[in-house]
Amino acid sequence: MQNTTKDILKTLYPARPAEVQKYDYGLVLVIGGGEFYTGAPALAALACFRAGADMIRLIAPKRAADIIASFSPILAAYPLPNSHLIKSDLAALLSMTEAGKEVSRGNISVVIGGGLGRTPETLETILEYLSAIQVPAVIDVDAIHAVAKNLDILKGKPFLLTPNTFELTLLGGKDIRPLSQEERIQEVQNVASQLGTTLLVKLKTDIITDGTNVLLNDTGSPYMSVGGAGDTLAGIAGALLARGVSSMNAAAGAAYINGKAGELAAKKFGESLVATDIIDAISEVIK
Repeated sequence: MQNTTKDILKTLYPARPAEVQKYDYGLVLVIGGGEFYTGAPALAALACFRAGADMIRLIAPKRAADIIASFSPILAAYPLPNSHLIKSDLAALLSMTEAGKEVSRGNISVVIGGGLGRTPETLETILEYLSAIQVPAVIDVDAIHAVAKNLDILKGKPFLLTPNTFELTLLGGKDIRPLSQEERIQEVQNVASQLGTTLLVKLKTDIITDGTNVLLNDTGSPYMSVGGAGDTLAGIAGALLARGVSSMNAAAGAAYINGKAGELAAKKFGESLVATDIIDAISEVIK
């Protein structure tokens, strides 16, 4: 059992060769957004870029995609035709995933869940999509609620789940908040082992485990309770997965970078901290 330190950055960001091609450092598909939550996938996508991904394709229902496209010229947002994710969107999602895998020469990951909503059809569509793909994926927020309906789909998949303590209970765990640190670690490890996947449980001390190995992360700030801080974490993890980083190291690296960026932003903004301040500080952490 180890704590993450700045040394992890040397592993995640080795010196680049003099000659590179687009997509050598990853393509991330960010799937999220709906009628109400449009910012979540945008925050994840912007964090992906700041964490070093070469390209992000953001896929969202039309209203969300149109709004997101206006946020920044670097965001390429593909609009799905409906107000929220439904079964008829599944073919497009799978087709774009396969096309992305081909164009990126396999340097691809998916970040899914932020802002999608929890209508029964949306959750079922997420579940069917995740059942069909074999690329690394960060499963966050609403997508966690989807997989909770069929936990068996996680086994054997290159997935990373980023639950908070409540979402951990949806995945079969107990409420770990009253437990000691040692008990928390054991419970999260047991859940990851049963699911056959990697978990990054968001706490004051983040717990990262694949059921066998355990890493801990102490970076962060109490001011990171602000909305969007989990989206930036998911985006950083997606960028690292698209580079071919293992799910354990991607989780540990994302937790360290997001937390350290949050610390820097908190020193500057305190109570006024917002999620975009975390994104702006990522470059200071990884440079």
